[in-house]
Amino acid sequence: MCAEVEVGLALAPWSVLAAGRLRTDEEEERHQTTGENGHMIHGNWERTEDEVKMSRALEKVAKDIGKTPYVFPILGGRKVENLVENLEALNISISDEQIEELESVIPFDVGFPVAMLVSSYFVTTCNGS
Repeated sequence: MCAEVEVGLALAPWSVLAAGRLRTDEEEERHQTTGENGHMIHGNWERTEDEVKMSRALEKVAKDIGKTPYVFPILGGRKVENLVENLEALNISISDEQIEELESVIPFDVGFPVAMLVSSYFVTTCNGS
């Protein structure tokens, strides 16, 4: 979606925190200690190596909201605390340097259905590769 501005499109990411899998090491430890394993819909609740890397990068930058004005995260949660935290996140902003750091942690994956539907030329062109 390189040209979203030119054609009047916006993105509405779903599950921007990967269904709770992007969390701090402290949150991970709390999950292990309390037995709060989250929703088991997607199988194992423990993070993958890439999820740990990205979680740590996000924690280091500590700011992850709207790197473009054309992205509108869909906020969700199953507890009141989730809603309060989501609303607090609206006050966060990140610098260009922080964006570059986050984007360098793991390779970008356009995901389903884009990877299946769009040519590799478009994906690599938008991805800057």
